[in-house]
Amino acid sequence: MVRGWALAVLLALTWPLDATAENQAYIEDEAYIEDGKDIYVVCAPCHGPEGQGGGGGDYPRLAGMPYEYLKSQLRAFKARERINIPMFPFTVERELTDQDILDVSAYITEMELQTRLADMGEHVDGYVRLLAAKKVLQIPRAPGDVEAGKALYDEACARCHGANGEGRLPHDPPLAGQHTKYLKKQFTDMLGDERLHPRPGKLIEPLSADDVQNLLAYFSILDD
Repeated sequence: MVRGWALAVLLALTWPLDATAENQAYIEDEAYIEDGKDIYVVCAPCHGPEGQGGGGGDYPRLAGMPYEYLKSQLRAFKARERINIPMFPFTVERELTDQDILDVSAYITEMELQTRLADMGEHVDGYVRLLAAKKVLQIPRAPGDVEAGKALYDEACARCHGANGEGRLPHDPPLAGQHTKYLKKQFTDMLGDERLHPRPGKLIEPLSADDVQNLLAYFSILDD
């Protein structure tokens, strides 16, 4: 297995010259994507083998989420700064070292999900088509007033979560392409003080049930 400076040299030689900031972070952290793939086997039963989420939206989509955000959340689970009971057994030190956090975060970030199945022609093998379909995630349209949700989002959320729901590193997660059921629970948890928000009194507590539903309707179209 390639380690340390040798990995950095290998990546510099094999990655494109326009490598992303995320890729540069892997090099600086000495994160090992292949090791992360092995670690992710433990995550797949809940979050899906392709990182697409599971439980009908109970467990969030992880594929493609930013490396720095994944690191920060896994460390928060491990330090019990973010309370999530199902995650506790998987984030104790003997199960998840800090190197494991770097490795699995790098692997998850590299996972790709499409929003539509590509045109594969009429003569593609059914198994090949099935494998391709597993890498497609289309969030169903949620009920609500999309335009009202967009207006509220632009006013209250976009500054941190990005103009198109892409998130802001390291602490503000992407919202585009995330399961509606999971996002709805996050609103419930924040309103019930079970998940922290940096400005709950200004941005979360004033939300009515209709506001939340309209935001969810808007989030559900961000990956269209």
